[in-house]
Amino acid sequence: MSLMRVQAVRRWAAVAVGLVLLCGLPVIASALPVSVPKLTVSQLRGRILASAGESYAGYAESNATFGLPSLTGLSSLTSLFDGVTKMRVWRATATRWRVDVLSDAGEQDTYQLGSSTYLWDSGEQLLTEVLGAQPVRLPRAADLVPPTLAARVLAEAGPQARLGLLAPMRVAGQSAAGLRVTPTDPASTVGQVDIWAAPASGLPLMVEIFGRGSGRPALESQFFQVSPWRPDPQVLTPVRGPGTGFTTTKASTLPGALRNLVLTTLPAQLAGRVRLPVQPGFSSIGVYGGGLAIFVVVGVRGDAGHTLISDARSDGGAALSLPSGASGVLISAPLVNAVLVRPARAAHRCVTFLIAGTVSPQVLERAANSVVTQRSTLP
Repeated sequence: MSLMRVQAVRRWAAVAVGLVLLCGLPVIASALPVSVPKLTVSQLRGRILASAGESYAGYAESNATFGLPSLTGLSSLTSLFDGVTKMRVWRATATRWRVDVLSDAGEQDTYQLGSSTYLWDSGEQLLTEVLGAQPVRLPRAADLVPPTLAARVLAEAGPQARLGLLAPMRVAGQSAAGLRVTPTDPASTVGQVDIWAAPASGLPLMVEIFGRGSGRPALESQFFQVSPWRPDPQVLTPVRGPGTGFTTTKASTLPGALRNLVLTTLPAQLAGRVRLPVQPGFSSIGVYGGGLAIFVVVGVRGDAGHTLISDARSDGGAALSLPSGASGVLISAPLVNAVLVRPARAAHRCVTFLIAGTVSPQVLERAANSVVTQRSTLP
């Protein structure tokens, strides 16, 4: 073999070895020893909550298997909770961040700059500015970033939940301390929530949410790479390139059926659960329960409500037996259950009630019965 050929073989052998090592880095990292300082439950919880002030950048993925039906006008929601969502994340503060959702079709980017929100669609080559405050919105990919999801869980779990430590594990190449959150309300669909966080900073690196009685998480979100980040205004500022479009939309322009929310009277209690206080402007939304066992009630007017019921039935929703001639359908999925109910009386048939949350179907059916009974007594 000539000298040149031997050198070429060695050169390509080095490249091949390099590629093998690069591809094997996640496996190598996961096999490294895990060591975290000894922390109490309260110390770890406190550090996780205190990490809300951390600035970071990284790459995360969420994997959800909720099994929700595809409801007209809510496809963005159902796709978010069924399948893998790939996200690049940059966070300066709670009100200054950027999350890019990556897919084969391109990018869907969200910029939060104080009170201003911008949406970039690479497929449409369109930048949209959202004007005004959002009275209510659907969940978005940014809600599934591990620190945001962990903070939400700990806030909603409240003092009723049981907390315990988990064995440490390696996440995103870092040793992470584990905290388990277990709701005590037997009606909650949530069996447990496992959070792994960097022990020094408390930054959540992975969150797993399990349905009651399930050995596999219905929702898992984790960083594959994350590090402290010095905020860069250029990264957080949307920039329009040549040939791209720009438009504005009002925050009150809600997607799909949510455009048709109707102001309606709701009781102080449903299914034995007390209605929680809401912010001004949200009086048409009823929130009931506490801890990780919460459900919401909204009224949807006209054809939009009819369409929701029709879609739910065609996707395998179970018909409900309700009093006063009302019709309804149950959508049952891991973690989230929902009931759609339409009163029978002519004066109220134009409103369909959506009752959904992290409670058992039995609780939602009792709430639906109460709503129907109340409507039947109204003039």
